[in-house]
Amino acid sequence: MGRVFVISDHHFGHGKIIDFESRPFRHADEMDEYMIQQWNSVVAKEDKVFHLGDFSFYNKDKTRAIVERLNGHKFLILGNHDRGRSIAWWLDAGFQEVSEFPIIYQSFFLLSHEPLYMNKHMPYVNIHGHIHSQKYEGKHYFNASVELWDYKPVSFDEIKNSLVPDEEQ
Repeated sequence: MGRVFVISDHHFGHGKIIDFESRPFRHADEMDEYMIQQWNSVVAKEDKVFHLGDFSFYNKDKTRAIVERLNGHKFLILGNHDRGRSIAWWLDAGFQEVSEFPIIYQSFFLLSHEPLYMNKHMPYVNIHGHIHSQKYEGKHYFNASVELWDYKPVSFDEIKNSLVPDEEQ
């Protein structure tokens, strides 16, 4: 297995998200193609990508066609817009793994769609999406929504480096 990446909230096929989040596209087709290109510009076939939800608004065939074009081993944590479809639906659409609930990765990172409550005494970092271009303050949260990362999955190395205080680098 290669590198590990995280990304959230593509909303493939969701034309209204362009206005909701001021995405720089004229229509959903243009947005979809750009996001596929950006994904494949950083993710290799042997890499793993955790998608933190709200992947596609398309039917299964069109969703599968997009998933097949994306590099890497794809793991979906269901977002609020994904939950109307079963885990089997998402597996059939091409994801290798699907979780209905947040997961703990490397005993330290809480991967979820929505931000989880974290207080200053918790030793974990919550990597999440859902809030799109908004950001929570502090070292306990990392927003992996596409709007903040030029629609490219973010590597775990980059996430870890961003959490180290400047004086420790």
